[in-house]
Amino acid sequence: MSNTTQIEAILGDITKVTVDAIVNAANSSLLGGGGVDGAIHRAGGPVILEDCKKIIARQGGCKTGEAVITRAGNLPANYVIHTVGPVWNGGNKQEREKLANCYRNSLQLATDNNCKTIAFPNISTGIYHFPKDEAARIAVRTVADYVKKTYTLHKVLFVCFDEENYKLICSEIIHSSGN
Repeated sequence: MSNTTQIEAILGDITKVTVDAIVNAANSSLLGGGGVDGAIHRAGGPVILEDCKKIIARQGGCKTGEAVITRAGNLPANYVIHTVGPVWNGGNKQEREKLANCYRNSLQLATDNNCKTIAFPNISTGIYHFPKDEAARIAVRTVADYVKKTYTLHKVLFVCFDEENYKLICSEIIHSSGN
């Protein structure tokens, strides 16, 4: 069977995208925050926070690079996959591997929950200051490697909030499709 997973990028608002799972660049507390995390919690409503509190009661927060899944509330998705990206500290504290794990673990949770479509934000490129070019390369390569091994996902969408991330992701998608 050949892999027909589409990998695409759009410039837009992840809370408005219709997919099976939206990925949230969460913080380890899972209680909402700024940036995309706050936007997803606000748009999704109280169901997301309720589910996050259940996860906290069961296992504590979410460690960097790991992912958990909740219902999506009012969002045009079935699930929100919360993953905690690394804070950039110069690149010598396994930030790259932890960022790749965010994508890998989110994709695995989507697969485990029979999702066919998933949307990612640009994890760690905002207040966590991960270099955008490196983050784009890691994101696209990790996704491309994952979809080569599984045939369950039909579409992986990178929803970029700013023009710079959009151009970087598009460039990486073009580069990865040439391999």
